[in-house]
Amino acid sequence: MCGIVGAIAQRPVTEILLEGLRRLEYRGYDSAGLALITAEQHLVRERALGKVASLEAKLESNPLTGTIGIAHTRWATHGKPAERNAHPHVSNNRIAVVHNGIIENYEELRQALLADGYEFTSDTDTEVIVHLIEQEESQGLELLEAVMKVRDKLRGAYALAVISNDEPDSLVVARHGSPLVIGLGLGENFIGSDIQAMLPVTTRFIYLENGDTAQISRHEINIYDEHGEAVERDIQQSNASMCASDLGEFRHYMLKEIYEQPRAIQSTLDGRLTADRFINCIVGKTQDGKSAEEVLAQLEEIQIIACGTSYHAGLIAKYWIESLSDVPCNIEVASEYRYRRQPPRKNLLVITISQSGETADTLAALEKVKKTGCLATLTICNVPESSLMRESDFSLMTLAGPEIGVASTKAFTTQLVALQLLLGQLLQAKQADVEIINTLITGLKQLPLIVEQVLDHDKAIEKMAENFIEKSNALFLGRGEQYPVAMEGALKLKEISYIHAEAYPAGELKHGPLALVDSEMPIITVAPNTTLLEKLKSNLEEVRSRGGVLYVFADKAAEIKAQDNIHILEMPSIPESIAAIVYSVPLQLLSYHTAVFKGTDVDKPRNLAKSVTVE
Repeated sequence: MCGIVGAIAQRPVTEILLEGLRRLEYRGYDSAGLALITAEQHLVRERALGKVASLEAKLESNPLTGTIGIAHTRWATHGKPAERNAHPHVSNNRIAVVHNGIIENYEELRQALLADGYEFTSDTDTEVIVHLIEQEESQGLELLEAVMKVRDKLRGAYALAVISNDEPDSLVVARHGSPLVIGLGLGENFIGSDIQAMLPVTTRFIYLENGDTAQISRHEINIYDEHGEAVERDIQQSNASMCASDLGEFRHYMLKEIYEQPRAIQSTLDGRLTADRFINCIVGKTQDGKSAEEVLAQLEEIQIIACGTSYHAGLIAKYWIESLSDVPCNIEVASEYRYRRQPPRKNLLVITISQSGETADTLAALEKVKKTGCLATLTICNVPESSLMRESDFSLMTLAGPEIGVASTKAFTTQLVALQLLLGQLLQAKQADVEIINTLITGLKQLPLIVEQVLDHDKAIEKMAENFIEKSNALFLGRGEQYPVAMEGALKLKEISYIHAEAYPAGELKHGPLALVDSEMPIITVAPNTTLLEKLKSNLEEVRSRGGVLYVFADKAAEIKAQDNIHILEMPSIPESIAAIVYSVPLQLLSYHTAVFKGTDVDKPRNLAKSVTVE
């Protein structure tokens, strides 16, 4: 979602801020802006509706220069997309603030400020923050003290960066719920929502913890915890590459990331299994000192919590876990779980799944779990040092590398790989049949090569996508673990092509969806050669006999024949244990090519954001 960048240096920082904003464009946004303090200690600001390029164009005609500044890309929550609602927000031409998150009590704070004579020029919740800080500073407090005092008045989630022309050598930041990272330079320091924004200028970072406030100068960083006590936070050296955000030969990040999946899967597997055994790749310990092996042996139930694409990964994992072990597995959308009472359960392992590790609802659900108690918590995540990684007892990295496209692809498939690695370790801890474990290992070892074979069908899938250009609705079908694969396919199509798409278990057709079937409703189906294949064929015949047009991704051994209203894309023979992972890939390509034909913004679809850091 919204992106924050900030810098304090001995050189002009305008271009540093702009480059940081460019590198955060993948998060999704509707406007951009920056504020600087000039050499004359004047606070100056520029904002623009639309892309960062619109802000750059304004700055070309009205250049702003300073050695300290903050910048922001906004994803609208309070107040529609408009220049007056864009950040930074300013109070009395003295103080500027950028903010990620939502202030839940902003209306009562706003009314009190109005009563004190403050005027509001936006519809945002953020503007109350800057006026409150200005109010405190005008009463004699230094900027750090003012921010800490205002922080205690705010309810909700926030990451803040604040500058004041009264203190031109200091940048103050605060974090509660939304991520914020400090980047370390030589005689200069930086801040950002994530490290991608700062990779051109540093590879050394401090990840602020929940409740932290920090005062940053060119040569010094002072951090205080939620109680106002001075603390030290570890400096992390990042190995992330700047080229991860380069398109290379690809037209869009989404396509690049689809093609990166064989390598990302291999990276996630490397060093984590042998010919006959899963190697422990779960990092951490419980507060009472239990290892991952001890927890897996002791657990009696699993609860998975996730959102969006990560939720679909969890649904697939539920099928795997319950079909291969005797451990019950429940899964729930985080935004529902966090507000619902759950009965106590014995020896429960809670698994959270998130690409970014900063998903607000998932973090809130984890916080609830930690208060109510469980055997242990484990997160599967793609971002080291993210909030979920730090807040969980155990972590399992997916190693997909940075994912820029809003529609998740390689993060999803590597989540599934990580879930199978977890399942393998669970089976070993529960002393399951060796043959089951060996079957999982054999499938995973073949997976990168099989995904490469599926990518060879790209041109055929592109040709198939031409049939969707004029469509407004689509139906995805699957059976067993392929039903959540169909759900993920439908989500991808609606996310980036704006075609309304829904997924159903194929056996549910006769309970309602058949009423929608006609020649204008494409039906997309995944048909691996599994024990449910014959049942699926009967469901497809129900569609065909009613004039529906089928697009079937079928195992070559499935013997589903192409006809006038049945389009077949033949898939390689795929072990059943990895079929759900492999069949997700052609659905990604189908959605991608459909979106390209329809001319949508593939990497930054309207109204969506990469990291959903607000409720």
